[in-house]
Amino acid sequence: MSYNYPTRKLAVYLSDDGCSELTFYALHQASQFAKHWIPFCKRRNIEPRSPDAYFDKPTARPSGQDLLELCFYVKKLYEEMKSRIETMAEKGSVPPETRSQHKGFLQWGRHNNVTKRNHQSIVEIVIDGREEDAVDEDGDRLPTLVYVAREKRPQFHHNFKAGAMNALIRASSEMSNGAVILNLDCDMFSNDPDAIRDALCFFLDEQSGHRIAFVQHPQQYFNVTKNDLYGNSPLQTDKVELAGMGGYGAALYIGTGCFHRREALCGNKYSSKVDGQGSINWKSNDVNGRGRSSQKTAKEMEEASKVLVSCSYEEGTRWGKEMGLVYGCPVEDVVTGMKIQCNGWKSIYYRPQKEAAFLGVAPNTLEISLIQHKRWAEGLFQIFLSSYCPLVYGHKRLPLGAQLGYCTYLLWAATAFPTLCYLVLAPLCLLQGIPLFPQVSSPWFIPFAYVYGARTIYSLVEGLMCGYTVKGWWNLQRVVLLRRSSSYVFSFVDTVAKQLGLSKASGFAVTAKVVTEDVRRRYEEEVMEFGSSSTTFIIVATVAMVNLFGLVGGIGKWWWVDGGMSLMGLQFGLCSVVVGLNLPVYVALFFRRDDGCLPVDVMFKAVGLASLAACLMAI
Repeated sequence: MSYNYPTRKLAVYLSDDGCSELTFYALHQASQFAKHWIPFCKRRNIEPRSPDAYFDKPTARPSGQDLLELCFYVKKLYEEMKSRIETMAEKGSVPPETRSQHKGFLQWGRHNNVTKRNHQSIVEIVIDGREEDAVDEDGDRLPTLVYVAREKRPQFHHNFKAGAMNALIRASSEMSNGAVILNLDCDMFSNDPDAIRDALCFFLDEQSGHRIAFVQHPQQYFNVTKNDLYGNSPLQTDKVELAGMGGYGAALYIGTGCFHRREALCGNKYSSKVDGQGSINWKSNDVNGRGRSSQKTAKEMEEASKVLVSCSYEEGTRWGKEMGLVYGCPVEDVVTGMKIQCNGWKSIYYRPQKEAAFLGVAPNTLEISLIQHKRWAEGLFQIFLSSYCPLVYGHKRLPLGAQLGYCTYLLWAATAFPTLCYLVLAPLCLLQGIPLFPQVSSPWFIPFAYVYGARTIYSLVEGLMCGYTVKGWWNLQRVVLLRRSSSYVFSFVDTVAKQLGLSKASGFAVTAKVVTEDVRRRYEEEVMEFGSSSTTFIIVATVAMVNLFGLVGGIGKWWWVDGGMSLMGLQFGLCSVVVGLNLPVYVALFFRRDDGCLPVDVMFKAVGLASLAACLMAI
């Protein structure tokens, strides 16, 4: 709501898929605080304009006694608002005396029987930007603010995030019908007050703006450690790979931090029969009262929108197929972006040099990070095996480079088993004296050494040029290894099982971001967090132990044999690298005693499984 953008052209929608009166209460409290926060930001050019991020940033404090007093006053209002919300959350419900603050609380009345998965449509205008009293403390008009909870019934599939986004698209078309839609996940905040203006520069470009469907910003985080312990912010991917995709006009839509042209998002194909300004009438794009809904009352717009976000509205329509976000895939964003591009539109990948436009919360435990990547890899692999495979669906619609660029990500899960072959067979064969590669003295050793050495050096140099530290680059190699040997294995198996009809589609795995103070402290100290006996960690620990057995046993067996190190040199090198990457795993297995270590039962299972594998190899 605090963007440097005309407020009469700005409408903000909050989608609450949990349909919680506590969320509505929090939004209502935020709307009251906005009357003080927005003028404070705009008068003093405050950045960032997320109050939590601003007050947590000491360097952002204004200088001067008057400004300092104003800052403390606004901060006090913010802390009081947080306290009220947290107190209400502890109580678990909104008391009767609070419900009188807004008519929207009546939706959670005793007769409505509202639950998370079974409730009516709720659309409430918290701030109507057309009203005369919808102003901040300076008397300036506020943007429209709307709460939306689409209808949910047990007998209707709600299609997760894609269904929520499509409901928002329809509700906003009734109320404001803005030509451009920005969507953000709930764990992100806007970091640049001029982000809207920057995005509009692409849409309004006289030469190519009419072809732009969306402008995608990279997914960046404010809580990444110095050396990016879990590889959450892959700089090489952001600065090189995704930028390369953007060069083909085929930037990936990643589900958040994206400005969409409503026309393209609603399934319309690109037509070259438009003028240089595109098909948008920008001058009439006044979302708060001078557009299509100016003659309707707030009550009429709410009632009309409730129909649009009901369960039965989409039946027999093109929503989820040809309109809006595509249904049936856990990563609906990627397949939706590709479909838009195949309709003739272009997309822009924009990574501002000055500062990130949006910042989110990165996973701060290894388990959460691996769960997140399992979900992504599974959904991406489903796209590759579906009718939306870019090599088929994008044939003659997308440049070949863009098709192959998509496949780089869609085949994440398929990298699991080649990687496991190197991680398991190489150390077991080393333990038994079975050479897999040419010996060091052979001329055939040179191509193997060159490929590995050149790839490693290139990756390191590229990482350093993109902003990684050496330790950060090493952490990324470790995390990629852990993902491929665990998350991607599950993703591959689950996807193939579903394709063969051996498994039903699973629900959407929500990535938790709330952690304890101890976990947060270890994360800031860059100590890897395990603390679980999950199957994922059993696999990780077993692979680590197999390589440790192979390296130690191989040295004991071949160190004293004449020519032994030459014969098995490549396997020694491979096992040494894997053991080096797994050092935090060994520490968590044998030396750590905090809550983030690997439990004792994981250690016994890993040692047992590794020993069994070695015995079977010997047999």
